[in-house]
Amino acid sequence: MPALFIGHGSPMNAIEDTQWSRAWRALGAALPRPRAILVISAHWMTSGVGVTAMAQPQTIHDFGGFPDALFAMQYPAPGDPALAARIQHLLQPLPVTLDQEWGLDHGAWSVLVHLFPEADIPVVQLSLDLSQPNGFHHELGQRLRPLRDEGVLILGSGNVVHNLRLIQWQDGRPVPAWSPRIEQRVIDCLAAGDHASLIDYAALDPEAMLAIPTAEHYLPLLYIAGLQQEGEAIAFPVHGIDLATISMLCVQVG
Repeated sequence: MPALFIGHGSPMNAIEDTQWSRAWRALGAALPRPRAILVISAHWMTSGVGVTAMAQPQTIHDFGGFPDALFAMQYPAPGDPALAARIQHLLQPLPVTLDQEWGLDHGAWSVLVHLFPEADIPVVQLSLDLSQPNGFHHELGQRLRPLRDEGVLILGSGNVVHNLRLIQWQDGRPVPAWSPRIEQRVIDCLAAGDHASLIDYAALDPEAMLAIPTAEHYLPLLYIAGLQQEGEAIAFPVHGIDLATISMLCVQVG
């Protein structure tokens, strides 16, 4: 299976017809049908690593201030306890909790509702252990590679540029130069196979910490980079800046 990183942007992309949601629908239609999906979302942050292991994960509405229609959204995909146990085994000796409480957060379902709208493919989520260094997340991606040969689509969901404090809600206002520049820097590193620079993202650009002020939306990219085999094709089906400071970059490995 290919592996994907998707810049998910605003939760409203789940229910609005945008250039981003249209691109995700086209991407989903072109993908081979996976046996199951593993999502690494920016929105499940933990101390220690967990994987959802329930048979029927709940749809989590982990946001505020949005229309009722978004809170009414459901993505009733089944879980896959056997896949969760497989992930736990692959990551040994790292302790991985088989979680029975989380479910599917909007980093997962706001994208999956367009990629696979029937919600009939099992989905599990892997949490982000924010107590670990960046290289840890890249290494976990490497250790999850066997799943690709087992029919599992691995999806990282975040945004490589993600500064909510400097979002510009009004159209026509200038986009800060660092926003597309750092998105392009990430593209260049991925295309060159320069994962070391991606791991040390603070050194990507003098203004990298404006683009990536906190790690959680960037780290899912490192899992997808770690999944890339040497010499394997990489593509960028979607790129561009939304709301001035949110990169909508999508990366496809394989």
